[in-house]
Amino acid sequence: MKKVLTLVLALFTIATAFAQQKAFQVQVIGKGKPLLLIPGYSCSGEVWKETVDHLKNRYECHVLTIAGFAGAPAIDTPILESVKNDIIGYVKQHKLKKPVLMGHSLGAFMSLWVSSEAPDLFGKVICVDGVPFVSAMGDPSMTAETMKKSPYLNPEQVVKNFESLPAEGFIDRTALAMKAQVEDSIRARQIATWQFNSDRKTLGLTLIEMSTTDLREQVAKIKQPVLVLGSIYKTKEDSQRILTEQYSKLQHKTIHIADSKHFIIYDQPQWFYAEVDAFLK
Repeated sequence: MKKVLTLVLALFTIATAFAQQKAFQVQVIGKGKPLLLIPGYSCSGEVWKETVDHLKNRYECHVLTIAGFAGAPAIDTPILESVKNDIIGYVKQHKLKKPVLMGHSLGAFMSLWVSSEAPDLFGKVICVDGVPFVSAMGDPSMTAETMKKSPYLNPEQVVKNFESLPAEGFIDRTALAMKAQVEDSIRARQIATWQFNSDRKTLGLTLIEMSTTDLREQVAKIKQPVLVLGSIYKTKEDSQRILTEQYSKLQHKTIHIADSKHFIIYDQPQWFYAEVDAFLK
């Protein structure tokens, strides 16, 4: 009987470990202090390749790819809430000591979500062109409840719109659109390819989930220092104003604006590395 119980416990542990990671895939590279890297909307963890190369001799980099993005198997809703819970579970399971969080765009939003929910579990946070509530960037008075009532965010219709996008020419069209977010055409096409390989339902539902989740008050719970790196929205002054509004409740923050489009890690890598290195010292 004792052997049976031991076996059942072992199987339960394995099943629990699997469940804790179902919301994302992880690749671990390097040695040193643990650092979690979370990519943005539709992107593979490969978006951090050069960043990992820069950090891997000093940090143990845990590179995530969110479920449903860039070919990773999709999961049921709520997707981003599951990612949040599984990141916390992953850090506890692997006994990572105060890991640094680094996220781009949606990944920055996720970094804020997990660190505000489990402030004692994480170390410093680096938010690369991401905010606590994307829907309020143009209008600070916007609320999550208002967004949930928006006819433009009806889940069934949003998913239908994504699923109806024709596969033929998808990468070409998306790569052209991505030029507004990144300078290099090759990078734009890579991002477009990741989006093409993403689950269409996931693309729609994560967009809704992020658009209806407001972390502006919740970030006040974050105890550790946070570095916010913003791109140019219209002007640097506009970026500084919007990010200051978004992060107004966060105490220990530093906001710097890059001369860059949205993918700062690609457009201004040396500036980005210098900011990260100085912050992590």
